[in-house]
Amino acid sequence: MFGEYVYGNSPATYANLIWINDADRLNRIAPYSSAFAEHGFEVVEYQDDLSFRIGYEKKVKSGNEKLAVMSYDKEYIPYDILTRFTAYAVSLRALFPKLNLDVLRHKSKMDLDLLTMVIAKNFDDLTTPEQTEKFFETVVYSKDNLLRYFRSKLEHTLQKAKSSPSYRDWYRVAEEKAHIDRYSIQYGLNIDTSVINRLFQGYVLKSFGTLSSKIDRDTPVLVSRAMEYMHGQSEKFAIIVMDGMSEFDWSIISQYFVDVQYKQEAAFAMIPSTTSISRQCLLSNKFPSQLIAPWVQREEKAEFTECAKSLGYADSQIDYSRGYDTDFGNSVRCGAVIINDIDDMVHAQPQGRLGMYNDISVLSDEGKLWKLTERLLAKGFDVYITADHGNTLCNGIGRFVGAGVDVETKSHRMVVLKDFADKAKLADKFGLIEYPKYYLPKEYDYLICDTDTSLDNSGDQVMTHGGMTIDEVVVPFIKIKAVQSNG
Repeated sequence: MFGEYVYGNSPATYANLIWINDADRLNRIAPYSSAFAEHGFEVVEYQDDLSFRIGYEKKVKSGNEKLAVMSYDKEYIPYDILTRFTAYAVSLRALFPKLNLDVLRHKSKMDLDLLTMVIAKNFDDLTTPEQTEKFFETVVYSKDNLLRYFRSKLEHTLQKAKSSPSYRDWYRVAEEKAHIDRYSIQYGLNIDTSVINRLFQGYVLKSFGTLSSKIDRDTPVLVSRAMEYMHGQSEKFAIIVMDGMSEFDWSIISQYFVDVQYKQEAAFAMIPSTTSISRQCLLSNKFPSQLIAPWVQREEKAEFTECAKSLGYADSQIDYSRGYDTDFGNSVRCGAVIINDIDDMVHAQPQGRLGMYNDISVLSDEGKLWKLTERLLAKGFDVYITADHGNTLCNGIGRFVGAGVDVETKSHRMVVLKDFADKAKLADKFGLIEYPKYYLPKEYDYLICDTDTSLDNSGDQVMTHGGMTIDEVVVPFIKIKAVQSNG
């Protein structure tokens, strides 16, 4: 895509030492340097004369190793260094001379990717803003070009999902899948990404129980370790729990956060991915088997308060609230805000993914989440935005209510059983999968629906959660530092 386009226009075919002058800082917008790395170049950013000589002078003098050095317009580069390299100026003007620069400067990485797929077909001078915008509307964003682009993205994502991915790889797969799903709905492309859910289900059944041993400086890994993670990262923090928000939903909401510096990571919700289980684990630093009341939410606030106290916060420094109007007092250093909008949309959604896209777009445009975030940042809180679980589209295969069903929830994606004699027969009848009880109370048995089914009325298509698809289990974990955002 854009990276390969930049690489293809470079002197890489005949030069081992390339000095890239990135005048428009395009590598920050659409990281093309990875294309050089994939072709065997070591890519470094030039910092200063001394550091560069210490680190790379021997490699430069040998001339045998591939080295691509990134620099920007205002940096002074000593002449004796530059003369050893082949210079390559990367700029919008050089790459797209027949298009309007002001229009191009407002384009995203995806826009540039799509542009490089069709630019070779354009021989006309389209340098007025109107001409360039029309070119994007009619050619760059044409359905054929979008289909080619997202089918290519899906193929790349599937390769990653099939190549023994780590837990971190699954974070990226979830984000990429959400990106494809979002634009497939927006442009009516009908791209089917469901095979990723099946691959992820295999990973969950085999490896979900190992995740508690993972330590990562960028994410709590499991939502049940979020509280201790945030405490370790921030002296004063607020966590906004968007109940039911999937990566798909965040890909829409995040458009309102373009002017704020945030870091996007992810975490695994607990399984079954129900609110009572996963949100209480998120706020308590506990596994489901350790919760006071895992199947109901009446102890949620108490679990959060107990957890905050165990981390060293006094009563006056802890607050638990609901809604966008939350405004913590000056003494609070550990706050939780619960927002139910998305989960309410999920359970009342008659139009599937398209309905969720439309409803989340309206929610995003209202800007309520951003206003809450802005208010908390202004009070000096580091803000973490995450979810207890996501949501997925399912087809009803019939309702089941019977003796031995020990837990009733709004989710029809799983059944919790105790002393149930015909477990195997029930699993076979509905195509349910026995879950290995990772982190769960061991006195129960857990049967979870397959990737695209739910125990709803036969033939009904519903948005729901409670299962173990990547859409339900991998949730956004967004970090916004107060100093970075306000300083």
